[in-house]
Amino acid sequence: MKVISNLFIPIILVFVISYGLFKKTNVYDSFIKGVKDGFPLLLKMFPSLLAMILAINIFTNSGLVEDFFSFLKPILILFNIPFDILPIAVMRPISGSFGLALLNDLYTQYGPDSFIGVLSSVIQGSSDTTIYIITLYFGTVGIKKIRYSLWVGLLADLAAVILSLVIVPLFF
Repeated sequence: MKVISNLFIPIILVFVISYGLFKKTNVYDSFIKGVKDGFPLLLKMFPSLLAMILAINIFTNSGLVEDFFSFLKPILILFNIPFDILPIAVMRPISGSFGLALLNDLYTQYGPDSFIGVLSSVIQGSSDTTIYIITLYFGTVGIKKIRYSLWVGLLADLAAVILSLVIVPLFF
């Protein structure tokens, strides 16, 4: 299986080049044209991406996250929700990489096969980086009025967390 996974991208690359040659297309020139066309898009995306990364770093390094989560601890205990999964449930819609870092910390602390490890994995896999998507892609295209996109995305993330809290204990 490892051999197949290591060869997957080179096989796709050889297939694309072969198909381009079969269609009598100058593959290298097409590639260079695509890179040139993509560069302005990169320049448009960069400010939104930089602003989002800066905001995430300020938010996480300020200590507000821990203070906010400690405020919610009595409510979570009341509903028998593990306190340790709350940071990943809240931060996953903001940043996928920060969600993965939190998931790695939970794996290190509890193990990937523990209840918290499985629950946090399901939350990580079933939710999306809603704020990242809206910030980067809507900002790149220039959409200023996001209307209901943010609320629908966050509602879907909340539904993913709630369903994870209901379904994972049934199978664990």
